[in-house]
Amino acid sequence: MTEGHAGDLASARGMVGAAAKALMARAGVLAGRAHALLGASEALRERAGDQLGGLLDELVRTELAQRPITDLRGLVGKGVRLNVLDDAGYSTVERVLRVDVHRLQAVQGVGQQSARQVHAAARRLARDTRLEVRFRFDPDRKRPAETQLLATLAAARRAGGVPQEPLRRFVARAEALVRAAEPTSSRAGMLFRFGSRKQDALVALARLDALLSDPSTRALFQEVEQLERAVDPATHRPDQVWREFGQDAAAFTALVSTLTGHRDDEREAAQGFLPDELRQAISAVPLDTRRLRATLRGYQVFGAQYAIHRERAVLGDEMGLGKTVQALATIAHLAANGQTRFLVVCPASVQVNWLNEISKHTDLTGHSLHGADRLIAMHHWLRTGGVAVTTFTTLGKLTGITGSGIALVVVDEAHYVKNPNAQRARHVAAVVGEAQRALFLTGTPMENRVEEFRNLVEHLQPAVARGLDPADALAGAKRFRRAVASVYLRRNQEDVLTELPDKIEVEDWVRFSPDDSAAYEQAVRSGNFMAMRRAAFASSQSAKLERLVEVVREAREDGLKVLVFSTFLDVLEVVRVALGAAVVGVITGAVPPAARQRVVDDFTRREGHAVLLSQIDAGGVGLNVQAASVVIIAEPQWKPGTEEQAIARAHRMGQVRKVQVHRLLAQSSVDERIREVQERKSTLFDEFARKSDAKDADRRATDTTEHRPADDGAAVTEQGIVRAEQHRLGITA
Repeated sequence: MTEGHAGDLASARGMVGAAAKALMARAGVLAGRAHALLGASEALRERAGDQLGGLLDELVRTELAQRPITDLRGLVGKGVRLNVLDDAGYSTVERVLRVDVHRLQAVQGVGQQSARQVHAAARRLARDTRLEVRFRFDPDRKRPAETQLLATLAAARRAGGVPQEPLRRFVARAEALVRAAEPTSSRAGMLFRFGSRKQDALVALARLDALLSDPSTRALFQEVEQLERAVDPATHRPDQVWREFGQDAAAFTALVSTLTGHRDDEREAAQGFLPDELRQAISAVPLDTRRLRATLRGYQVFGAQYAIHRERAVLGDEMGLGKTVQALATIAHLAANGQTRFLVVCPASVQVNWLNEISKHTDLTGHSLHGADRLIAMHHWLRTGGVAVTTFTTLGKLTGITGSGIALVVVDEAHYVKNPNAQRARHVAAVVGEAQRALFLTGTPMENRVEEFRNLVEHLQPAVARGLDPADALAGAKRFRRAVASVYLRRNQEDVLTELPDKIEVEDWVRFSPDDSAAYEQAVRSGNFMAMRRAAFASSQSAKLERLVEVVREAREDGLKVLVFSTFLDVLEVVRVALGAAVVGVITGAVPPAARQRVVDDFTRREGHAVLLSQIDAGGVGLNVQAASVVIIAEPQWKPGTEEQAIARAHRMGQVRKVQVHRLLAQSSVDERIREVQERKSTLFDEFARKSDAKDADRRATDTTEHRPADDGAAVTEQGIVRAEQHRLGITA
């Protein structure tokens, strides 16, 4: 027996009785807290489901209160006298459901059978309506029931950060030691235990004492204490949860979508109309999300399962459905199961976006294989693992990347490699051919591009490519999807409409091209703030313009109308020239109001795809442009409210599609500084509003001295940003 071990046993002997009992009680309390935290996620989801159910029931009651009792005519027998019930005050389906059958039967002229039929028909309509209604948070009303649900969801999001494995290990260890040490809680009991039985109990007590005293246990329960507060909905203030919702509405709506079931027809559409046997096999794939930070919607889970199951496939969802996060979920699953190297190949205009999304949605390390240091970055990635992101142009310059044991290659905007004779297609084919798995992403619908599709599939599954029959495409989109189900999954917005938020917002970060950088540096050198803001569109190789054209092209493929906002006339002119005949008109401050409306009317009447350009101050208020379902903001604005007003031109009552908002932002530029100002203003405004609600308790409510409003642009001067950028670039003013 070692000296330390003997000392531990001596200490344990001194604890026998009350001290041992107290130690085990303490261990039990800690284990109980750990159990509660481990079950917090499921408990909060159940609570949120109940709260959501109440809100959905309220929506059903509201809907049925608008439905006249005569709507039950097709659900009851011909002899049922609904008009008699109507005259008796049961004018709506909701009023029928307020009472039981006996009350209906008490109405003169209504028999028992008729009363039962009417009540059964009303219940059936209520059930059908319950399946149809969709809940949306209303940030304008902020009703208490919605606030409570948001608080529960906010707590549930925090529960995702619970350290599951350390807590499970602690619980298992502590409970086993408590059971083994239990005899030491009684001095009398220990008097009648001898030999190894007594020794084992003392050893267990000593080990339990060591476990609870261990610094790692103390650190774990310090984290537990913080998490216990975070997973308690009562700790999330109303102003806080609504602000959090405003900052990440997509995450909350995604979480809500996981609380509701789906009808069979909705599920089939969300699963791309694949054959039943294949759908069942894909749905059975376990998706490991331990390394994923994002909350996936149901159809996104299926997309990741599809990519994992098929191994080499094309994900062709319509724009706005989250192809990127589905690809990252696939990567995170593989990483959680021991894979280490992943490669994304994409256009230069979205490379920065990919790096941002990797950091935001996973705990994996992103590596930029682009620019002068690309080979250094590549070798670091090969040594350490993670997700490397490179461009079609750079891929061919990465000598040694083939044969490097890549677990998954993701090719974004895969239609770029539709021409097998193009150099970039050959470079992609080389890495895809050696990778264990490959996933192509493209929003371009392939039903009418069978030859292009064949070329893409040739990279992935040559046998499937050879068997493609153009006749399948002629038979319609669903027939085509089923025919190519083994390699192609596509969902349109209408397929997953119930799972989408009303507004999908994307920050499209780009990296300046060399020409962009030169134009920007010249603007910074001149100290011209407005020139700095529009420098991203000043060069012939504009990265922002390239990304804008890509978004518009994808919208054109889907037949969507696009609204482009900029502060600057010269930027709008650059965009007009680049987009050509797709542009219906340009709204500027010089266009009279009546003429502006005519331009909007022309835009609305145009069949299919069209683009409307507008100065943000001229078209951002007063016009209704519900025909547009894609909004592009060319540069960030001083005030968040300016952007929100512009977006509201399309995102308003009468809009039948989900609105997709793309904010074009340049990395390492004035755009970053303005975004910092925007975020500060949003925070200031929210704080200002919250404190106004509590003005009775604040002496400032009667303070008559002058203060700047929270959204005053002068709070951070233009020249301050100019000087900051000059300093960053090493330019002496």
